[in-house]
Amino acid sequence: MRLLSDFRSAALALFTGGLLVGSAAEAHPHIWVTSTSELVYAADGSVTGVRHAWTFDDMFSSHALLGIEANTKGVYTREELQSLAQFNIEVLKEHSYFTSLKASGKLTFEAPIDYFLDYAGDRLTLHFTLPLETPIKSKSLLLEIVDPSYFIDFQMAKDHPVKLVGAPAGCEAWLARPIGNDRDRKMAQAASEDSFREGGANVSVGLLFENKIMVECP
Repeated sequence: MRLLSDFRSAALALFTGGLLVGSAAEAHPHIWVTSTSELVYAADGSVTGVRHAWTFDDMFSSHALLGIEANTKGVYTREELQSLAQFNIEVLKEHSYFTSLKASGKLTFEAPIDYFLDYAGDRLTLHFTLPLETPIKSKSLLLEIVDPSYFIDFQMAKDHPVKLVGAPAGCEAWLARPIGNDRDRKMAQAASEDSFREGGANVSVGLLFENKIMVECP
């Protein structure tokens, strides 16, 4: 069984575009994430943060679990996955959690809380909450989830991709359709790896697939 330190090196590489493992190195993107997201409100109607649940593709999940010991084969508890969850959170910090929330300007998050991993159906799901440094009351909000480098392909879940938790009556949220389509995805996947590096033609191609969630309150 691989040492945890070996696993961490592999996981870091998968997240940041370094040395990749196996067939994950074939073409962009390297990781696929299905996201469901919640905007969390306080009793006074202010937004307090964003809560994510990110389900990783089966290949990344399989690689990530290398070196993780489980009491029951194929079954992983939150406790057994906690060190992996913490490591993923630390790596995501370097990329601002691929998340931004804007009102009149970009809002600042504090360090993530309530983070954990669960495992079901051969896939890992990372749960975490990004609290706002200063809760805010705003009639309009824009939540964006994207990896501009397209190393990770974030797609919102087909069913109930976004939820408002504790929001004032009359608030509504909807998901804008990304600029890019399936044809653009195929073209990006067929492009050379060099084109995604700094200065390359596709360095920011991920913005074509940016997930934008608008919230409007009365």
